[in-house]
Amino acid sequence: MRPFGFFVHHQGRGHAERCAALANALPPERPVTLFSARADIFPPLRSGIEVQTLPSLFEWQGPTPPPSGLAAHDTPETLHCAPLGWPGIRSAMAKLSGWCATADPELLIVDVSAEIAQLARICSVPHVCVLQHGSRSDPGHLAAYRGAVGLLAPYHEALAQPDWPDWMRTKTCFAGHVGALPHRLDKATARRRIGVAEKARLALVLTGGGGSGLHTAALGVGARATPDWQWITVGQIERDWHATEPGNLEHRGWVDEVHAYIAAADLVVSSTGNTTCHDVLAAGVPWLAIPEWRYFDEQVEKARALDRAKAAHVLPYLPSSAEAWREAFAQTAKIHCAKRQTDLAKPGADVAAGWLDALATRCWAQPSLPRPIAAE
Repeated sequence: MRPFGFFVHHQGRGHAERCAALANALPPERPVTLFSARADIFPPLRSGIEVQTLPSLFEWQGPTPPPSGLAAHDTPETLHCAPLGWPGIRSAMAKLSGWCATADPELLIVDVSAEIAQLARICSVPHVCVLQHGSRSDPGHLAAYRGAVGLLAPYHEALAQPDWPDWMRTKTCFAGHVGALPHRLDKATARRRIGVAEKARLALVLTGGGGSGLHTAALGVGARATPDWQWITVGQIERDWHATEPGNLEHRGWVDEVHAYIAAADLVVSSTGNTTCHDVLAAGVPWLAIPEWRYFDEQVEKARALDRAKAAHVLPYLPSSAEAWREAFAQTAKIHCAKRQTDLAKPGADVAAGWLDALATRCWAQPSLPRPIAAE
């Protein structure tokens, strides 16, 4: 088999977990190369998977500050992040295009970068774009999607955006959850693991690694408004100098057993990053979802999709008063349906891997030519 390549964005953890799950699900005889600016973000990989480190496309790595004269030049609308004069970007593009020339890959899966997708097309390599949520009707994304042989949506079709045109839907595989599979725990076991009393009412605040996290000032208001609840935060939290936090709010930072915390919770407050969404959906717990800022409104559109599917109670921002927090908790409990959530979290790595293999076969198949008509 010829190799598959993956470009893996290194912001947050979702891209790496998704691509690792997908690469591991491919046939063992399929060579796979993962390209990313960080090699330490991947979970365990099967044999036959190589990781090659690229210079970051978003962080200056030259010996001096970026040239200010070049920074003043316009960026074409078909590109998002293509500053001039960056040696790291030149090195990354050379490494990728060189691999395309020598490895002769069947597919390059791009998770995610409009520029890398367009590079694959320019290098005459068929590519698949991972289709994230967001306002992505700009020329850069459309060029990447139009040029792709397929689009991979690592979530349930019920979470599709209604503004996606038919030509996108036609080439899209809605695979289900592609990523780390949560460990199933009952609530009592989970609470023993994380040290929470069996009869406590636990509100878990959960944030991922792609941003600065939710703000402590707003969380302090919420915890104070619900004194009969125990509040625990895990992940990145944005500290506010003016925050006053009550005794029922505890910050535990980065933890190893996130799934145990989710299983132990009576209610989850979280942002709407990819990994976070699937972990909470899989647990089927009451969910108050609040998007963080991301490029192209990725989390905003994911939150809207969850709202349409009635999988979470969605607010545009953290409640700012005690009354608003109590109302948010009440509405979260009112709309909660565990089955509706878990139905949206079915594992999809095997589905996605099978689709990629079949897509590559179709792309490289030799068309059957009509048989010549014998002369009479």
